[in-house]
This record gives sequence, C-alpha cells and structure tokens, in this order.
Amino acid sequence: MADANSPDIVYTIVDEAPELASASLLPIVQSFASAAGVTVGTKDISLAGRIIATFPEYLSEEQRIPDDLALLGELVKTPEANVIKLPNISASVPQLVAAIKELQGQGYALPDYPEEPATDAEKAVRAKYDGIKGSAVNPVLREGNSDRRAAGAVKAFAQANPHRMGAWVADSKTRVASMSGNDFRANEVSATLPAATTARIVLETASGETVLKEGVSYPAGTVVDATFMSAAALSEFLAAEIENTKAEGTLFSLHMKATMMKVSDPIIFGHAVKAWLAPVFEAYGDKMADLGVNPNSGMGDLLARVEGDADIMAAIDACTADRPPMYMVDSDRGITNLHVPSDVIIDASMPALIRGGGKGWGPDGKESDTNCVIPDTSYAPVYDETIKFFKENGALNPATAGTVQNVGLMAQKAEEYGSHPTTFEIAEAGTVKMILEDGTVLHSHAVEAGDIWRSASARKAPIEDWVNLAIDRQAATGYRAIFWLDASRAHDAELIKYVTPILEAKGVADKFEIMAPREATRASLETITKGDSTIAITGNVLRDYLTDLFPILELATSAKMLSIVKLMNGGGLFETGAGGSAPKHVQQFVAENHLRWDSLGEFCALGESFNFLAAAKDNAKAGVLGAAVDVATQGVLNNDRSPQRKPGQPDNRASHYWFARYWAEALAAQDADADMAAHFAPIATALAEAESTILAELLQNAGQAVDQGGYYHADRSRVAAFMRPSATLNAIIG
Repeated sequence: MADANSPDIVYTIVDEAPELASASLLPIVQSFASAAGVTVGTKDISLAGRIIATFPEYLSEEQRIPDDLALLGELVKTPEANVIKLPNISASVPQLVAAIKELQGQGYALPDYPEEPATDAEKAVRAKYDGIKGSAVNPVLREGNSDRRAAGAVKAFAQANPHRMGAWVADSKTRVASMSGNDFRANEVSATLPAATTARIVLETASGETVLKEGVSYPAGTVVDATFMSAAALSEFLAAEIENTKAEGTLFSLHMKATMMKVSDPIIFGHAVKAWLAPVFEAYGDKMADLGVNPNSGMGDLLARVEGDADIMAAIDACTADRPPMYMVDSDRGITNLHVPSDVIIDASMPALIRGGGKGWGPDGKESDTNCVIPDTSYAPVYDETIKFFKENGALNPATAGTVQNVGLMAQKAEEYGSHPTTFEIAEAGTVKMILEDGTVLHSHAVEAGDIWRSASARKAPIEDWVNLAIDRQAATGYRAIFWLDASRAHDAELIKYVTPILEAKGVADKFEIMAPREATRASLETITKGDSTIAITGNVLRDYLTDLFPILELATSAKMLSIVKLMNGGGLFETGAGGSAPKHVQQFVAENHLRWDSLGEFCALGESFNFLAAAKDNAKAGVLGAAVDVATQGVLNNDRSPQRKPGQPDNRASHYWFARYWAEALAAQDADADMAAHFAPIATALAEAESTILAELLQNAGQAVDQGGYYHADRSRVAAFMRPSATLNAIIG
C-alpha cells in the first residue's frame, strides 16, 4: 500500500526540455490542485538523479538522494498509484559518461564508467552503471499495458490546421534496406511454458561450458523467445549497403534504437561504424584499440580519441571521401548519422524522414533521397511498406486523414524491450542453450564468435490484460481493430494462441483482424487515407514505433499524444508523449532563452490524471479540475497559444500563462462546485487584466544566452528563475 502521507498525484522529475518546462508548469499545477485539496508531489527519475541514487557510498550525506525509481516501482503496483510520467533520457553509453563527468565537475565523487572493467571492483561499478543506461525507467514503471491515442481536441485541431508534408514522388530512390536472413527475425524460436520454472543460459564450446545467466524465473504461461543475429551476416550486409548507396546516389543512414535496446543495438551500431571505416580499422585497428576506441560508442568518440594521430586522421579522410554521403543529424555542425548511438532513434528519425517526402539532410546541407538501413527484418517492413504506399499514393493529407490509435503490450518488461539481462555478445563459437530447471533444453542455437544472442519473454497476465484492453477500446470506438501479429513469426504465433480463444470466448472475434505488420501497415494507411480510423493492437516495440509514426504523420509530432497506462493492480500511469526533440529544444533555450517545447502532452495527461483521481477516490473536486483542464487545453489549441519557433515570440512559458488563464476561467465559470468557482474567479480576472504585463515579463530576456548550470544536472534555482521570469504571474499563482 502507498504511504498515507504520499501525494495524490506524483509528477516525475526528468531531463532536458520536459524538465525545463516543468519548472514553469508544475507550480501552476500544484497551486490549482491545492484549491481542491489535491496534493501533487515529485519523484526524481532523471538520468542524473538515478546516477546519484545508485552510488550513495561515494557521496556526502548532503548529496545523497533516495532511489525514487525504486519507490515508484513499488507504487505502480498499488491501486493508489497516480503518476504523471514525462519523457526521460534513456541513456546511451556516451550520454551516461557525459552525465557522470558533469556530476563529477559539480563535486560528486562518483566513480568513472569502466569501459573495460578488469578488477572485481570495476566490474561491480560497471554493473551498477549498466543498470542505469538504456531504458531503465520504463520497464520499472510500466506495470500495465498502453492505451495511446490523439486526444479528440488535438486531432480536430490538426485537421483544421494541417501541418506541411513533404511531397512524395513515384520515382523516389528512398528505400528501406534489411538483412535477407540470419537476423533476429529469421533465427527466432518461441515456446509457451506450461508451468512455472527457472532457466539458465549457457554457451557450450569446444573448451567447455560458460554460464551466461542463471536463475531466470518465469511464471506459468510465459511466452519465452530466443534468437540471434549473425555478426558475419550483419557485416556483409552493411558493407553491401554502403556500396549500394554509393551506386544509387543516395544518402546512407542507419536507424536503430540504442537507447531502448541498450545491449544489442550499440553492438549493431558499432558494426556499422567498423563497416564505414573498414580500411581504417584494417590498417590501424590495433593502434585505435590502444587509444581506447570502441566503435559501439560512435564516430564522435572515435574521432575524439584519434584526432592527435595524423596518419589515422588522414586514413579516415581518405575513406570518407570514397564513401557515399551520409545522412546528417546536424549538417551545420558536422554531426553524422554514425556519430553517437543515441542521436538517431528509429521511431523518431524514420517518421520525420517519411513526413519529409523521403528526404534526409546530407553533409552539403541539402535534402536527398536516402537508403534507410534497418538491419533486422522484424519491424523494418512497417517503414518499407509506408514508403511504398506513399510512392504509390502521394503524401498523407492531415486535413482529412483519420487516426491510428494503439493498444500496446508492454507490462512487466514484455518482449524485446525486456531482454537486456538476457542479451549477450558471443565470445566463442559454440551452442547457446536455454535449459529449464528439470533439464529440458527449451531453446538452442549454434552461434559464432561475435554473434548477438538474446532471449525475451511476455507473461500470461499482461498478454490477457492486453487483449481485454483491446476489446474495451474497440467497443468504445467501433473502429477497425487489427492485431499486428505475423503467424509465420515464432513469437507472434504463440501470442495468437492467446488472442484467438479470448476473442472467441468474449464473442467478438468478428470485430478483430490479425495481420502481419507489413499487411497491417498498408491496411491502416488505406483506412486513414479514406478518413476512417483504426486501432493498432501491437507488441511492445511496435507500440513504440507506431505511436511516433502515425502521430508524426497526422499531427506533425508525437509529443501531443494522450498516453494512458492502465496499471494491472488498479492504478494509473499517465505518460506525456515522446521526448525525441528534447535535446534540440535545450540547445535553443541555452543559446537564445527560448523554449519551443510544447506541453500539450502534459496538459492531456494532467486532465486524465485528475479524472482518474476523481473516479478512484470519489473526489468530485478533482473531477472539476479535470474537466476544466480539458476546456483549457481546447482554449490553447483554438487560440493558437502553443509555443512559436523564434526568440521574441511566445514560447513554452507563454503557453503556460494561457493554459493557467483558460483553466482559471473554466473553473470560475463552472457550476458544479460553487466554492471552487468563487476561489478561481479573482484569479481568472487578475490573469486577464495583467495579460500585457505578464507576456512582456516572460519575454524580457528573449534572445540572450542562458547558463542553467548543467545539462544533465542543472541548477534548479537558476532554471526556476529563467522559467518563471514574470513576477506578476508568480504573485497571482502563488
């Protein structure tokens, strides 16, 4: 049970642009909520906060903080949970190292990240840091499945004010390239366990047996997968695609998710770096290794380590000159697609490219057609089919398009996103076996040195909850509903064995379709092109990918999505959209004191959180707050009060003023609670009368550089001063 003194709503402390915005928005939320007797507290799940909480033994008493992620992990298992979860950094190794260095510079005596741990102490430190990197937060908090959709007001606004789409032409050279075999998709095996058991994972070689993992526990009914990607096949594929890109005259781009797939994808990324610089590694591989080069960390880290060696730098320049042009993250600054593993995140990069008509930015600062390299074929067909559809039919029209909602299986670390502890880079050729406690060999693969082997699982209770959530969503909307499951894929075939009987038992089998991802992609695009809507019922990775792809096509952004996680024990987790654009917004804020981050996702989550609290705790005043949030959100949209692009124009802080004003006006006008109406009437009046003064105060330092005292661990007092510059607004809000 939750602590009796715990807040009614927990608002997460995170990173980058969402956290800057919170410094402005959260005081407004807490002030308005307090008028209804609702408390809004915070828990720190930021990257810096998680690092500090993990190493208390290195820090002074004043520097130590509680492990808020662990505390929230317990809270979300209770019926009392009501958590608003903002996007946090899922750190790649370079981001983790940068955060550690920043904290060390601030006086935190943290240990360095051991790139190659040799001693037991270094291995222990490395294990702790590895528990922080990648998607360490979401699997802990997501004790329920996902219901993501565009809020009605947001969708209506997008149709009335359609965003600009790039033009698609039939002869576009843009395409998706994937391996023809020997990848995770091709090598996957899967089984459903009839009884609870534990398993150990071993590598049997000519020199003996190595235990990779033991004591992996599974309840009855768990779907357990195993698969591997051949390193040799991957290297051959990457080398071929570099040459194909050059011949086609397009940009080379790699699209991965090294943040969520924090073990496998950095390794794949490293293979791409080695393939790109193959002649350099052949000539200087040993020397670069001595300099600490790890290709998994990207070209940026590699160049920083070898920049003092003229021979290696000359070889890199010669190699680059012979390669095709590369897709750029930032062409002005020379940041390439292969610079940092976390810079190109597939679910953000691919939709942006597709929205732009298949064009990517090249090193010359111009747009070009692109070879989109997605090595594994598990989900690449979604993007491949989308590109083919738009080549045939032209770009989507946001003014008339329907919507794709999503019901996603993600509870209890479901599927690939929960595979980190059971993913391994194979050190020696042999056979990997998953052996159950009774001696049964569940899965077995013959592997070579360098292959990437992994196991993932999905438990029975989350699967059943997911299917029932889909049934509820379809009944509520009447939309076309499609399970994105491929009967020819081992894992999906096991899920279908759960899905079909539940649909038949509920008498709703005729309301659902089951399609492989490629076919489901085309069916969904055909549906929304006609102006109709559909529900994509997917596994965890597709949940992540599709809730960026379709919102970016429909709304221009995924940050405005309504994301509700119905926790399996009765609580609620309300997510606020994607944070893929957050770093760029911080760069602009630091350079120009202008924050473009749009808090619309936070507004949507806030309304749902209050509504949930009203129902769960029979709190009528919370319901009044929630209803008024919806009115305020509509007001922000209808009156175009979202942040604008340039310094001197209204930014995130101005949008919060308007949200507060519309919220106060809605509360003052409602007749469900006279006391709240009386409380907010003078606030609404004061906000309206002080409009010009407040907006002028919010813009008083526009265009000036900002020193927030750190990127990962900013000085909160400085941030508060920058993000709450209107003394008039602060006095009214309190």
